[in-house]
Amino acid sequence: MSETAPAIELKGISKAFGPVQANKDISIRVMPGTIHGIIGENGAGKSTLMSILYGFYKADAGEIWISGQKTTIPDSQAAIAAGIGMVFQHFKLVENFTVLENVVLGAEDGALLRPSLAKARRELKALAEEYELNVDPDALIEDIGVGMQQRVEILKALYRQADILILDEPTGVLTPAEADQLFRILERLKEEGKTIILITHKLREIMDTTDTVSVMRRGEMTATVKTSETSPPELAELMVGRKVLLRVEKKPAEVGDKILEVQNLNVTDEKGVHRVKDVSFDVKAGEILGIAGVAGNGQSELLEVLGGYEKATGSIKVNGQEIDLTGAKSDGRSRRERGISHVPEDRQSEGLIMDYMAWENVAFGYHHDDRYNKGIRMDNAAIRADTEAKMERFDVRPPNPKLAAKSFSGGNQQKIVLAREIERNPDLLLIGQPTRGVDIGAIEFIHQQIVALRDQGKAILLVSVELEEILSLSDRIAVMFDGRIMGERMPDQTDEKELGLLMAGMTKGAA
Repeated sequence: MSETAPAIELKGISKAFGPVQANKDISIRVMPGTIHGIIGENGAGKSTLMSILYGFYKADAGEIWISGQKTTIPDSQAAIAAGIGMVFQHFKLVENFTVLENVVLGAEDGALLRPSLAKARRELKALAEEYELNVDPDALIEDIGVGMQQRVEILKALYRQADILILDEPTGVLTPAEADQLFRILERLKEEGKTIILITHKLREIMDTTDTVSVMRRGEMTATVKTSETSPPELAELMVGRKVLLRVEKKPAEVGDKILEVQNLNVTDEKGVHRVKDVSFDVKAGEILGIAGVAGNGQSELLEVLGGYEKATGSIKVNGQEIDLTGAKSDGRSRRERGISHVPEDRQSEGLIMDYMAWENVAFGYHHDDRYNKGIRMDNAAIRADTEAKMERFDVRPPNPKLAAKSFSGGNQQKIVLAREIERNPDLLLIGQPTRGVDIGAIEFIHQQIVALRDQGKAILLVSVELEEILSLSDRIAVMFDGRIMGERMPDQTDEKELGLLMAGMTKGAA
């Protein structure tokens, strides 16, 4: 061949799940030694396409070519044999196994495990040095952070001799610092000749990281362009099919009385670790207080206490009335009765029951409401009708109340939770990581809903690891580090650099 063969070429790939056409006649070429981005809204078919390439699904039509050779990939073992590795959005690790055991699992050299582990230890050390993927091989997965767990997934693929690496929404669970480190690793892999496919909805990551980007919309490939020859607004329009606001538009806050008052709040977890330390702040009607910080610095525990999941000491008042923190009445129902709605950080484990239908999830926590009940029986028809209306207002796709929560894309799962909580007309909305793993069209919509609630005079406590989101949505910003509030800033009087220093426990003077 006169020209280099693509590392991957997909020709006319189609895949349907019942009446839903997930992929429709998709063709794409990925050149070797490049980082190729694939973007699109949730439900556009990106993950389905990559799952076909990795052997999780079988295409209804089309061909797969690897390095110029037509290849059949009936399962993931065939994909691995073809040099393909995949790092999923939700990691496939055994939590009570060590890093080393996870890397070897499924790739043992024989019945005796000891030689396989010894070989893997040697190879892990070499891979860690070559690609800056340092991680303790003897650490338990459950004891390391998500950034390190992602490194383990990459090491698993490299250990299996992957030359092509697919990463599905790799920064959805990472802090900004962890994401930066990941992209340095990807650049190093590219320099070593690896081919990387990056599935993401974050336009800044695409612009900063990729060589080429392909755009999908509603199961079809709409464009493939060199990253240097496009722009975020152009990509956003190709993804959504219309112009998208990439900034939050909101008028100045009209602040009212204090809705939430927190004084000297302390939280100690079941292991005796002091997670929240003498935290005090307030949130007023008609304002958004953003809590910035690297994950693991007490923000999650703060939300759990406010939402009624966790015990604490100190004082919390809502509309001037004390909230019980001893556990006797600190349940979610009592919080809801006090006008608090809560969109938790992890929609799948805390916001939804994934095997239950959408209409059942919409009723959770509010199943005692009169409008959902007929005498001593729940009025399921009323709940389904209410869910249909919420789905229409919040543009949930597909708008089917009888679908299980796990059948919706991440962005649409988030919309179901938001619809349930926002439409309760709360005095105080607690919202954690509102756009984690959500596509750009849904981000715009979610931000609009948050601002609309604030403009109705509601108090909003926003927790997010996305500094851009914190800066654009918040009326005031508090920064947490090691369980403490390091300081408060006004968005128009600070920037990502100063907030980053506070997130690291430093002030400008200390830096």
